[in-house]
Amino acid sequence: MLRIHFDERDIARVQIASAPDPLWETVLAVHQLTAPGHGVPVYAAWRARARAELAQRGLTRAARLIGALAPGDARYFPDFLTPDAGRDGLAAGLTALRETPRARLAAEIRRAALPARLPRWAGAVAKGSRQPLDELAAAFADVHRAVIAPDWTEATATADRDRAARSRALCQGGVDGMLNSFSPYLRWEPPVLHVDYPCDRDLRLHGRGLRLIPSHFCWRRPIALADPDLPPVLVHPVAHTTGWAPATARACHPQALSALLGRTRARVLAALGAPVTTGELARRLRVSAPSASEHVSALREAGLAHSRRDGGCVVHALTPLGAALLHGELAPVRL
Repeated sequence: MLRIHFDERDIARVQIASAPDPLWETVLAVHQLTAPGHGVPVYAAWRARARAELAQRGLTRAARLIGALAPGDARYFPDFLTPDAGRDGLAAGLTALRETPRARLAAEIRRAALPARLPRWAGAVAKGSRQPLDELAAAFADVHRAVIAPDWTEATATADRDRAARSRALCQGGVDGMLNSFSPYLRWEPPVLHVDYPCDRDLRLHGRGLRLIPSHFCWRRPIALADPDLPPVLVHPVAHTTGWAPATARACHPQALSALLGRTRARVLAALGAPVTTGELARRLRVSAPSASEHVSALREAGLAHSRRDGGCVVHALTPLGAALLHGELAPVRL
Protein backbone atom coordinates (compact mmCIF):
# COMPACT_ATOMS: atom_id res chain seq x y z
CA MET A 1 0.00 0.00 0.00
CA LEU A 2 1.24 3.51 -0.89
CA ARG A 3 -0.01 6.21 1.45
CA ILE A 4 0.18 9.76 0.06
CA HIS A 5 -0.11 12.36 2.80
CA PHE A 6 -1.72 15.72 1.92
CA ASP A 7 -1.82 18.99 3.80
CA GLU A 8 -4.03 22.03 3.06
CA ARG A 9 -1.61 23.35 0.42
CA ASP A 10 -1.55 20.04 -1.42
CA ILE A 11 -5.33 19.92 -1.81
CA ALA A 12 -5.15 23.20 -3.74
CA ARG A 13 -2.32 21.90 -5.94
CA VAL A 14 -3.78 18.66 -7.28
CA GLN A 15 -3.37 18.62 -11.07
CA ILE A 16 -4.61 16.39 -13.87
CA ALA A 17 -2.20 16.07 -16.79
CA SER A 18 -3.57 17.37 -20.08
CA ALA A 19 -2.16 14.41 -22.06
CA PRO A 20 -0.35 11.11 -21.53
CA ASP A 21 3.38 11.34 -20.88
CA PRO A 22 5.36 9.93 -23.86
CA LEU A 23 8.17 8.44 -21.76
CA TRP A 24 5.84 6.82 -19.25
CA GLU A 25 3.78 5.43 -22.14
CA THR A 26 6.88 4.00 -23.81
CA VAL A 27 8.10 2.28 -20.64
CA LEU A 28 4.65 0.89 -19.83
CA ALA A 29 4.11 -0.24 -23.44
CA VAL A 30 7.39 -2.17 -23.26
CA HIS A 31 6.00 -3.82 -20.11
CA GLN A 32 3.01 -4.99 -22.16
CA LEU A 33 5.28 -6.28 -24.92
CA THR A 34 7.34 -8.35 -22.47
CA ALA A 35 4.42 -9.60 -20.34
CA PRO A 36 4.51 -13.38 -19.81
CA GLY A 37 2.03 -15.54 -21.68
CA HIS A 38 -0.55 -13.70 -23.78
CA GLY A 39 -0.53 -10.57 -21.58
CA VAL A 40 -3.51 -8.30 -21.02
CA PRO A 41 -6.28 -9.06 -23.58
CA VAL A 42 -7.13 -5.41 -24.29
CA TYR A 43 -3.65 -4.93 -25.75
CA ALA A 44 -3.60 -8.18 -27.74
CA ALA A 45 -4.09 -6.64 -31.22
CA TRP A 46 -1.68 -3.81 -30.45
CA ARG A 47 0.92 -6.22 -29.06
CA ALA A 48 0.88 -8.39 -32.17
CA ARG A 49 1.24 -5.39 -34.47
CA ALA A 50 3.91 -3.78 -32.27
CA ARG A 51 6.09 -6.86 -32.14
CA ALA A 52 5.89 -7.26 -35.90
CA GLU A 53 6.69 -3.56 -36.43
CA LEU A 54 9.69 -3.67 -34.11
CA ALA A 55 11.03 -6.77 -35.86
CA GLN A 56 10.50 -5.27 -39.31
CA ARG A 57 12.33 -2.06 -38.35
CA GLY A 58 15.13 -3.89 -36.54
CA LEU A 59 14.13 -2.33 -33.20
CA THR A 60 13.64 -5.45 -31.10
CA ARG A 61 16.97 -4.78 -29.40
CA ALA A 62 15.95 -1.17 -28.69
CA ALA A 63 12.83 -2.37 -26.87
CA ARG A 64 14.91 -4.89 -24.92
CA LEU A 65 17.30 -2.10 -23.97
CA ILE A 66 14.46 -0.24 -22.27
CA GLY A 67 13.05 -3.42 -20.76
CA ALA A 68 16.43 -4.33 -19.27
CA LEU A 69 16.36 -1.24 -17.03
CA ALA A 70 12.58 -1.25 -16.56
CA PRO A 71 11.34 -4.85 -16.50
CA GLY A 72 7.59 -5.23 -16.19
CA ASP A 73 7.77 -7.51 -13.15
CA ALA A 74 10.13 -5.28 -11.16
CA ARG A 75 8.96 -3.40 -8.07
CA TYR A 76 11.36 -0.61 -8.97
CA PHE A 77 12.89 0.88 -12.10
CA PRO A 78 15.02 4.05 -12.29
CA ASP A 79 13.10 7.31 -12.00
CA PHE A 80 15.41 9.05 -14.48
CA LEU A 81 13.71 7.06 -17.28
CA THR A 82 10.53 9.12 -16.81
CA PRO A 83 11.64 12.72 -16.06
CA ASP A 84 9.12 15.43 -15.22
CA ALA A 85 10.11 17.25 -18.43
CA GLY A 86 8.21 14.58 -20.37
CA ARG A 87 5.05 16.65 -19.76
CA ASP A 88 6.40 18.98 -22.50
CA GLY A 89 6.78 16.23 -25.08
CA LEU A 90 9.14 13.46 -26.11
CA ALA A 91 12.07 15.69 -27.12
CA ALA A 92 12.03 17.60 -23.83
CA GLY A 93 11.82 14.37 -21.87
CA LEU A 94 14.73 12.76 -23.71
CA THR A 95 16.87 15.88 -23.24
CA ALA A 96 16.23 15.67 -19.50
CA LEU A 97 17.06 11.95 -19.53
CA ARG A 98 20.42 12.62 -21.21
CA GLU A 99 21.19 15.38 -18.71
CA THR A 100 20.53 13.29 -15.59
CA PRO A 101 23.29 14.08 -13.03
CA ARG A 102 25.90 11.35 -12.66
CA ALA A 103 25.28 10.92 -8.92
CA ARG A 104 21.60 10.27 -9.54
CA LEU A 105 22.34 7.81 -12.35
CA ALA A 106 24.65 5.85 -10.07
CA ALA A 107 22.23 5.80 -7.14
CA GLU A 108 19.18 4.74 -9.16
CA ILE A 109 20.97 2.05 -11.16
CA ARG A 110 22.51 0.72 -7.95
CA ARG A 111 19.02 0.49 -6.46
CA ALA A 112 17.63 -1.20 -9.59
CA ALA A 113 20.46 -3.76 -9.46
CA LEU A 114 19.54 -4.94 -5.95
CA PRO A 115 16.70 -7.32 -6.84
CA ALA A 116 18.04 -8.41 -10.22
CA ARG A 117 21.16 -8.55 -12.36
CA LEU A 118 21.40 -5.64 -14.79
CA PRO A 119 23.22 -5.78 -18.14
CA ARG A 120 26.87 -4.80 -18.17
CA TRP A 121 26.25 -1.51 -20.01
CA ALA A 122 24.15 -0.29 -17.05
CA GLY A 123 27.37 0.08 -15.10
CA ALA A 124 28.69 2.46 -17.76
CA VAL A 125 25.48 4.48 -17.51
CA ALA A 126 25.92 4.65 -13.73
CA LYS A 127 29.37 6.11 -14.26
CA GLY A 128 27.98 8.85 -16.49
CA SER A 129 29.23 7.46 -19.80
CA ARG A 130 27.56 9.35 -22.63
CA GLN A 131 27.44 6.59 -25.24
CA PRO A 132 25.10 4.12 -23.47
CA LEU A 133 22.92 7.01 -22.21
CA ASP A 134 22.60 8.35 -25.76
CA GLU A 135 21.80 4.84 -27.00
CA LEU A 136 19.10 4.52 -24.36
CA ALA A 137 17.56 7.86 -25.36
CA ALA A 138 17.69 6.83 -29.03
CA ALA A 139 15.95 3.55 -28.13
CA PHE A 140 13.14 5.51 -26.47
CA ALA A 141 12.77 7.72 -29.55
CA ASP A 142 12.77 4.79 -31.99
CA VAL A 143 10.37 2.59 -30.02
CA HIS A 144 8.01 5.50 -29.43
CA ARG A 145 8.00 6.41 -33.12
CA ALA A 146 7.43 2.80 -34.20
CA VAL A 147 4.72 1.55 -31.82
CA ILE A 148 3.46 4.44 -29.64
CA ALA A 149 3.09 7.36 -32.05
CA PRO A 150 0.75 5.51 -34.49
CA ASP A 151 -1.78 5.12 -31.66
CA TRP A 152 -1.12 8.45 -29.92
CA THR A 153 -4.52 9.75 -31.04
CA GLU A 154 -6.22 6.86 -29.24
CA ALA A 155 -3.98 7.26 -26.17
CA THR A 156 -4.89 10.94 -26.02
CA ALA A 157 -8.57 10.12 -26.48
CA THR A 158 -8.57 7.71 -23.53
CA ALA A 159 -6.82 10.35 -21.42
CA ASP A 160 -9.39 12.96 -22.49
CA ARG A 161 -12.26 10.70 -21.48
CA ASP A 162 -10.67 10.02 -18.13
CA ARG A 163 -9.96 13.70 -17.51
CA ALA A 164 -13.55 14.57 -18.40
CA ALA A 165 -14.82 12.03 -15.84
CA ARG A 166 -12.51 13.47 -13.16
CA SER A 167 -13.60 17.00 -14.05
CA ARG A 168 -17.26 16.08 -13.62
CA ALA A 169 -16.47 14.48 -10.26
CA LEU A 170 -14.60 17.64 -9.28
CA CYS A 171 -17.55 19.85 -10.24
CA GLN A 172 -20.00 17.67 -8.36
CA GLY A 173 -17.98 16.87 -5.23
CA GLY A 174 -14.86 19.03 -5.14
CA VAL A 175 -11.40 17.51 -4.67
CA ASP A 176 -12.90 14.92 -2.30
CA GLY A 177 -15.29 13.77 -5.01
CA MET A 178 -12.58 13.72 -7.66
CA LEU A 179 -10.16 11.63 -5.58
CA ASN A 180 -12.96 9.26 -4.60
CA SER A 181 -13.77 8.76 -8.30
CA PHE A 182 -10.59 6.68 -8.68
CA SER A 183 -12.01 3.82 -6.61
CA PRO A 184 -11.23 0.93 -6.31
CA TYR A 185 -7.48 1.33 -6.80
CA LEU A 186 -7.39 4.61 -4.86
CA ARG A 187 -9.09 5.20 -1.52
CA TRP A 188 -9.34 8.75 -0.20
CA GLU A 189 -9.44 9.03 3.59
CA PRO A 190 -8.53 12.69 4.21
CA PRO A 191 -5.78 13.67 4.52
CA VAL A 192 -4.30 10.41 3.18
CA LEU A 193 -4.73 8.89 -0.28
CA HIS A 194 -4.34 5.10 -0.10
CA VAL A 195 -3.06 3.56 -3.34
CA ASP A 196 -3.08 -0.11 -4.33
CA TYR A 197 0.67 -0.69 -4.60
CA PRO A 198 3.10 -3.63 -4.66
CA CYS A 199 5.14 -2.36 -1.69
CA ASP A 200 4.42 -0.56 1.58
CA ARG A 201 5.56 3.08 1.70
CA ASP A 202 4.57 6.61 2.63
CA LEU A 203 4.89 9.73 0.47
CA ARG A 204 4.54 13.15 2.11
CA LEU A 205 3.75 15.92 -0.35
CA HIS A 206 4.76 18.84 1.89
CA GLY A 207 2.81 21.41 -0.11
CA ARG A 208 4.07 20.33 -3.55
CA GLY A 209 0.69 18.96 -4.64
CA LEU A 210 0.16 15.86 -6.76
CA ARG A 211 0.06 15.52 -10.55
CA LEU A 212 -2.28 12.77 -11.77
CA ILE A 213 -1.24 11.34 -15.16
CA PRO A 214 -3.75 9.17 -17.06
CA SER A 215 -1.99 6.40 -18.95
CA HIS A 216 -3.14 4.32 -21.91
CA PHE A 217 -0.69 1.48 -21.17
CA CYS A 218 -0.82 1.48 -17.36
CA TRP A 219 -2.73 -1.56 -16.12
CA ARG A 220 -4.30 -2.75 -12.84
CA ARG A 221 -2.66 -0.33 -10.42
CA PRO A 222 -1.13 3.17 -10.38
CA ILE A 223 2.61 3.88 -10.41
CA ALA A 224 4.55 6.58 -8.55
CA LEU A 225 8.15 7.71 -8.62
CA ALA A 226 10.31 6.08 -5.96
CA ASP A 227 12.33 9.18 -5.02
CA PRO A 228 10.24 11.26 -2.58
CA ASP A 229 12.23 14.39 -3.44
CA LEU A 230 11.13 14.41 -7.11
CA PRO A 231 7.95 16.24 -8.21
CA PRO A 232 5.13 13.95 -6.99
CA VAL A 233 3.19 12.18 -9.73
CA LEU A 234 0.76 9.29 -9.84
CA VAL A 235 0.38 7.51 -13.18
CA HIS A 236 -2.93 5.69 -13.27
CA PRO A 237 -4.87 3.34 -15.61
CA VAL A 238 -7.72 4.57 -17.79
CA ALA A 239 -10.83 2.76 -18.99
CA HIS A 240 -10.45 1.37 -22.51
CA THR A 241 -13.25 1.30 -25.05
CA THR A 242 -14.55 -2.14 -25.93
CA GLY A 243 -12.81 -3.59 -28.95
CA TRP A 244 -9.93 -1.11 -28.97
CA ALA A 245 -7.47 -1.95 -31.72
CA PRO A 246 -4.31 -0.30 -33.04
CA ALA A 247 -4.69 2.41 -35.66
CA THR A 248 -3.81 0.21 -38.62
CA ALA A 249 -6.62 -2.21 -37.74
CA ARG A 250 -9.43 0.38 -37.63
CA ALA A 251 -11.83 0.97 -40.47
CA CYS A 252 -15.16 2.71 -40.96
CA HIS A 253 -17.98 0.84 -42.74
CA PRO A 254 -18.95 2.82 -45.88
CA GLN A 255 -22.68 2.13 -45.49
CA ALA A 256 -22.65 3.32 -41.88
CA LEU A 257 -20.65 6.41 -42.83
CA SER A 258 -23.30 7.39 -45.41
CA ALA A 259 -25.80 7.83 -42.55
CA LEU A 260 -23.75 10.82 -41.34
CA LEU A 261 -24.83 13.13 -44.17
CA GLY A 262 -26.91 16.02 -42.91
CA ARG A 263 -26.50 19.33 -41.05
CA THR A 264 -27.72 18.20 -37.63
CA ARG A 265 -25.47 15.18 -37.51
CA ALA A 266 -22.49 17.31 -38.49
CA ARG A 267 -23.29 19.57 -35.53
CA VAL A 268 -23.41 16.52 -33.27
CA LEU A 269 -20.01 15.41 -34.58
CA ALA A 270 -18.55 18.84 -33.79
CA ALA A 271 -20.14 18.88 -30.33
CA LEU A 272 -18.44 15.59 -29.47
CA GLY A 273 -15.03 17.24 -29.84
CA ALA A 274 -15.00 17.15 -26.02
CA PRO A 275 -16.68 14.35 -24.02
CA VAL A 276 -20.31 15.18 -23.13
CA THR A 277 -23.29 13.47 -21.55
CA THR A 278 -26.55 12.96 -23.47
CA GLY A 279 -28.21 15.76 -21.50
CA GLU A 280 -25.33 18.17 -22.10
CA LEU A 281 -25.37 17.37 -25.82
CA ALA A 282 -29.15 17.91 -26.04
CA ARG A 283 -28.93 21.28 -24.28
CA ARG A 284 -26.00 22.41 -26.40
CA LEU A 285 -27.76 21.56 -29.67
CA ARG A 286 -31.24 22.51 -28.42
CA VAL A 287 -32.72 19.13 -29.31
CA SER A 288 -34.49 16.53 -27.21
CA ALA A 289 -32.46 13.94 -25.31
CA PRO A 290 -33.88 11.04 -27.41
CA SER A 291 -32.92 12.92 -30.60
CA ALA A 292 -29.38 13.53 -29.33
CA SER A 293 -29.08 9.85 -28.38
CA GLU A 294 -30.29 8.77 -31.83
CA HIS A 295 -27.67 10.90 -33.61
CA VAL A 296 -24.91 9.61 -31.36
CA SER A 297 -26.02 6.05 -32.09
CA ALA A 298 -25.56 6.64 -35.82
CA LEU A 299 -22.10 8.06 -35.22
CA ARG A 300 -21.25 5.12 -32.99
CA GLU A 301 -22.35 2.60 -35.63
CA ALA A 302 -20.05 4.33 -38.10
CA GLY A 303 -17.11 4.01 -35.71
CA LEU A 304 -16.90 7.79 -35.22
CA ALA A 305 -18.08 7.99 -31.61
CA HIS A 306 -18.18 5.81 -28.55
CA SER A 307 -20.21 5.88 -25.36
CA ARG A 308 -19.60 4.63 -21.85
CA ARG A 309 -21.54 4.75 -18.62
CA ASP A 310 -20.12 6.96 -15.89
CA GLY A 311 -22.20 6.65 -12.74
CA GLY A 312 -25.76 7.66 -13.53
CA CYS A 313 -25.06 9.14 -16.97
CA VAL A 314 -23.68 8.07 -20.34
CA VAL A 315 -20.70 9.99 -21.71
CA HIS A 316 -20.10 10.31 -25.46
CA ALA A 317 -16.89 11.26 -27.27
CA LEU A 318 -15.25 10.96 -30.67
CA THR A 319 -13.10 8.01 -31.59
CA PRO A 320 -9.75 8.80 -33.26
CA LEU A 321 -11.48 8.20 -36.61
CA GLY A 322 -14.21 10.69 -35.70
CA ALA A 323 -11.63 13.24 -34.61
CA ALA A 324 -9.78 12.75 -37.90
CA LEU A 325 -13.00 13.34 -39.87
CA LEU A 326 -13.86 16.43 -37.82
CA HIS A 327 -10.42 18.03 -38.02
CA GLY A 328 -9.36 16.81 -41.44
CA GLU A 329 -6.32 14.93 -40.15
CA LEU A 330 -5.16 12.78 -37.26
CA ALA A 331 -4.14 14.67 -34.14
CA PRO A 332 -0.43 15.57 -34.34
CA VAL A 333 2.07 13.69 -32.21
CA ARG A 334 4.33 15.90 -30.09
CA LEU A 335 7.93 14.79 -30.68
